[in-house]
Amino acid sequence: MSPDKLAYMANQIGKFFAHQPHDKAVAAVETHLRRFWDPRMRDTIVAHVGDSAPQLDPIVREAVLHLAETQSA
Repeated sequence: MSPDKLAYMANQIGKFFAHQPHDKAVAAVETHLRRFWDPRMRDTIVAHVGDSAPQLDPIVREAVLHLAETQSA
């Protein structure tokens, strides 16, 4: 799946949790990605989080960066 499509999907997830306080929203997005996304999807979005192509909302970007840190640990 393309990074742009994954960014769109992740931003949709972020919009769902946007009403929560910032830290809870970030954790909820990360949890959703961890539980429901295929490992290849997670790997792709993590690999492209620094790229300018996929435009991630701030909450989603933070969740993906945290996901990247915990995957590499």
